[in-house]
Amino acid sequence: MPFTDVIGQDRAISVLKRSIALERVAHAYLFSGIEGCGKKKTALAMIQAVFCGKEDACGVCPSCRKVASGQHPDLHILEPDGAFIKIDQVRELQKELSYRPFEAPKKACIIDGAEKLNLASGNALLKTLEEPPGNALMILITAERSAVLQTILSRCQTLDFQPLPADTIEERLVRDQFPAETARVAASLSGGSLSRALDIAGDGVIEGRVSFLERVFALNLKDINTLFATAEELAADKEGLPGFLELLLSFLRDVLIYRSTPDALANSDLAHLVAREAERCTEAVSIELIEQLVTLRRMLVRNVNARLALEVFFMHLAQR
Repeated sequence: MPFTDVIGQDRAISVLKRSIALERVAHAYLFSGIEGCGKKKTALAMIQAVFCGKEDACGVCPSCRKVASGQHPDLHILEPDGAFIKIDQVRELQKELSYRPFEAPKKACIIDGAEKLNLASGNALLKTLEEPPGNALMILITAERSAVLQTILSRCQTLDFQPLPADTIEERLVRDQFPAETARVAASLSGGSLSRALDIAGDGVIEGRVSFLERVFALNLKDINTLFATAEELAADKEGLPGFLELLLSFLRDVLIYRSTPDALANSDLAHLVAREAERCTEAVSIELIEQLVTLRRMLVRNVNARLALEVFFMHLAQR
């Protein structure tokens, strides 16, 4: 996966290609941006290029193919084991990086989920970030830069990745053989995340969002048992919950802007539902609900009790 396979991140890729061409590759990077905007793909492309010895990888040599398949002996990928990246994982990585490269000019690692380094594992990593053994290349990835330890941030060169434009995502979905209307709606609901758009387009999310929104916006405090049951059901679906919250956030944003810019709705095909809720929600209430939902998403990343957090949010929503 050369840099040419990454879409919508031209600025970040330009910085990395220039550093490779000038032989000024930093020893530690932090790639920061929303989930699904191309951070990990870019990290793999950069490691391919460094291992390939070119400004951009050829993508076909044995080294490039091994990186692409995750089978290169000099590439190590570290991901959270449960809620956090544990200190034993960091120590094992440090051990691997201390060995001489088998094939590549240097060792490389990707730490995917840098915000999941807790104080103990983060502190254990500090010396390696400052002085990687054998001039190893370390790339940390996060979708929650504010949650990354400051001591980690200060030792990395940070590169920000932007949400992908909706038209870029739409073009990619159409190229992947999704129907044009599905691609348009999924791109508008994706929040700039290609992976999120693919989930929306392929998992029946578009077809099921009307019933989901109708159910959530019908919650009321007079039927608290139904409210609690809905929170419990959504919380139990750990994989689907982020997508449900993104749908809800997109809809609430449409409710907020409906009066001023009704032609700019992400859920343009649900304008009748947006109009109905706009009649029920003042601008101040819409803003408050959006802020609460953004806070809820941030709390869930920090592994709070999802059911309780949803119950609190739904009670606020029911009071609108």
